[in-house]
Amino acid sequence: MIDQINQLLPQTQCGQCSFPGCRPYAEAIVAGLADINQCPPGGDEGIRDLANLLGVPVKAFNTQFGIQKPPSVAFIIEQDCIGCVKCIAACPVDAIVGAAKFMHTVIAPECTGCELCLAPCPVDCIVMKPLPDNNAEQSRTQKSALAKRRYEARCLRKEREEAEKAERAKSKRQALLKIQAAKK
Repeated sequence: MIDQINQLLPQTQCGQCSFPGCRPYAEAIVAGLADINQCPPGGDEGIRDLANLLGVPVKAFNTQFGIQKPPSVAFIIEQDCIGCVKCIAACPVDAIVGAAKFMHTVIAPECTGCELCLAPCPVDCIVMKPLPDNNAEQSRTQKSALAKRRYEARCLRKEREEAEKAERAKSKRQALLKIQAAKK
C-alpha cells in the first residue's frame, strides 16, 4: 500500500507535507499519522487519486501545509550566482549542475519545483518560473516517475559517498595506529 500511495505522489520531495519526502508521507498515511490532503504539489488531483485508492472521501486541501501553485521550475540568474554549491546540495533530484566558484544552472526538465534550493542561496539568485510549455506533453505520472528515479539515484549516490568516506576514515585510523605502534 505504501508503494501504491508513493506512486501517486508528485515526488517533489519538498517536505511541505511535514514529512521529509514523498515516501515518508506515504508511510505516515498508511500508519494513520497523516491525512491525504497535505501535499501542495499534488493538489486537488492528488487528493482525489489518494481518496480513490484508499476508498475514503475526498477532502479539501489543508492550507496549513502551504498553498497549491501551478507547476514551476527553478531558474538561476547566472550573473548573480557566486558558485557556492549550496543549491546543488539542497536539490533532491540533482537537477542543478555546476562547480564550486563557478556559475550553476538548472536542468529545467529534471526540476521538480520543490523550492528547496531557494532558502540556502546566500545571494537570492534563484527564482521560480512557470513550468515551460515544452514540458506539458509529459503526463503527471511520467514526471513523478522520472523524479522518483532521480531522487532514488541521488539517495544511492549519497549512501555510496558516505560509505566511501567512512572507509577512508577507517583506513586513515588504521594507518595512524600503525605509525603510533611503530614509534613505540
